[in-house]
Amino acid sequence: MAASSGCTFNFNVGVLGHVDSGKTSLSKVLSTVASTASFDKNPQSKERGITLDLGFSSFCVDLPDHLTGEIGSSGGSQIQYTLVDCPGHASLIKTIIGGAQIIDLMMLVVDVTKGMQTQTAECLVIGEIACQKMVVVLNKVDLLPAGKREAMVEKMKKKMLKTLEATKFANCPMVAVAAKPGGPEAPHTEAIGLTDLIDILKANTYVPQRSRTGPFIFSVDHCFSIRGQGTVMTGTALMGNIALNDTIEIPSMKVTKKVKSIQMFKRPIDQISQGDRAGVCVTQFDPKLLERGLVCSPGALPTISAAVVAIERITYYKGAINSKAKFHITTGHDTVMGRVSFFGLYGNTSTGAQGDTPDSTSKPFDFSQEYVYQDELINVKITKKDIGAESDTEPLPVKQFALIEYEKPVTCPQNSLVIGSKLDTDIHTNMCRIAFHGHLLEGIVDDSEMKTVLPKLKVYKVKVREGQVERCQDEYSVIGKNLFKKETNLQAFVNLKVTLSSGEKGHIEGGFGQSGKVKIRVPGGLQPSTFQRYSGTKKKGKGKQASEDSTNQTEGETDQEPVKILLTFKRFIYDPEKKMKQT
Repeated sequence: MAASSGCTFNFNVGVLGHVDSGKTSLSKVLSTVASTASFDKNPQSKERGITLDLGFSSFCVDLPDHLTGEIGSSGGSQIQYTLVDCPGHASLIKTIIGGAQIIDLMMLVVDVTKGMQTQTAECLVIGEIACQKMVVVLNKVDLLPAGKREAMVEKMKKKMLKTLEATKFANCPMVAVAAKPGGPEAPHTEAIGLTDLIDILKANTYVPQRSRTGPFIFSVDHCFSIRGQGTVMTGTALMGNIALNDTIEIPSMKVTKKVKSIQMFKRPIDQISQGDRAGVCVTQFDPKLLERGLVCSPGALPTISAAVVAIERITYYKGAINSKAKFHITTGHDTVMGRVSFFGLYGNTSTGAQGDTPDSTSKPFDFSQEYVYQDELINVKITKKDIGAESDTEPLPVKQFALIEYEKPVTCPQNSLVIGSKLDTDIHTNMCRIAFHGHLLEGIVDDSEMKTVLPKLKVYKVKVREGQVERCQDEYSVIGKNLFKKETNLQAFVNLKVTLSSGEKGHIEGGFGQSGKVKIRVPGGLQPSTFQRYSGTKKKGKGKQASEDSTNQTEGETDQEPVKILLTFKRFIYDPEKKMKQT
């Protein structure tokens, strides 16, 4: 819906970058209307001189020419830009991740005197995951010598273009500005380059995919009370729409409330829909209970304790990403620790793999497929580049997934963006802490549902057992040893296929004796050399010659490698019956 009577629609612009790059100053000089949480109002922010939380402010401009035909008919003549000022400090990255999920375009603010820094790179990684478009803002150009300014700006633009050429933001627009010439404490001076920046923003504005249908989901980033009015939850509508007197649920608390009033940047309105930034007022609710989180139509959002996620590794992350390891898992605005187990879909399949196409995040997880358990998350892009045209290398997964078990329950919609990080890494090290990202395909509510869902999850490990032929019973059966331990339940392996290293194929008929030996049936018959070697028969002859032949045969057998028995099968790790399967 319209942001106000004069605005056609709301467009969310994330302002990200390294600490002290001038993001808040840029937002302040652009904005005409500040929300309840903008411009470092947090007392700690003022004390430390850095942004500690998401800040929101806005400005309106005339509708860009390329959008007038597409949306101008709705009656409004302006577009409202909502600026989401994300903190740049390394320890606040989970706040940045939460902010990135509600923006339509990213402004990456770079200190022109320093270029790319550690948090700039992490913001770029988050932008690649969460955003479709980006504008690079080279700030603080007033600090460059006036005579060399133009040349130094061009040099930095070339450096940035080189950095971005391998990303989805290659050749993105760049603009040089000075949001606060002279620095924060300097007397008021006119900003440099703002007109150019607004023109670039307008040129790169598009109509985001908005939908009024479906359940209402609202991402709350601040919550506070107004005496005599009630409690105001400020945030962004992620899905659906809500109107005055509708009922909303706070799912993390299982509480429902009626919407008393709605405001968008201090203007009262009747309803909001997907993409709108607003404050929703309810009564009789303690704001301390919900600083950040999700509210929704009643029953629209489950609180889950585990999830199946389609996943990709972040190329810039250099650490190991192993199954059974714990990561900080961000789902929506919630960041909790979670244990991950990886598995992949290999080879060509008729149904394809979720996550391969732009709209595939809406596809449910395919429980009919069989997946291979992985000890680690593979960087498929890098691996493909490394192996080139080699054909004898291990196959790579078509798509990778993870089962995530959260340490604390999280409330999130289906298809939520999921990001895994190692936020406990030393913030002073020059390395990316964001390890992987993906989309939630299947939420698991509790342990009871876990017992129902996991057995349907066909994730297997390939197991290989090796034994030796001890002797032949006849030309169609052998006795095998060292394939199983004495205590193994051999009945579970009956009828599984085996291959002898001499080439014969057979199957396990059952156990033999009490020491773990097995009887193996070879329907096609043993090769004469195998049968002769293990049947215990001797060459017929007389006297000394027969004795010498027998001795030579025994010595030859001793020199030979024993005939091995190879048993290969799949074991499905979530199957409660631990059944084995062979192709």
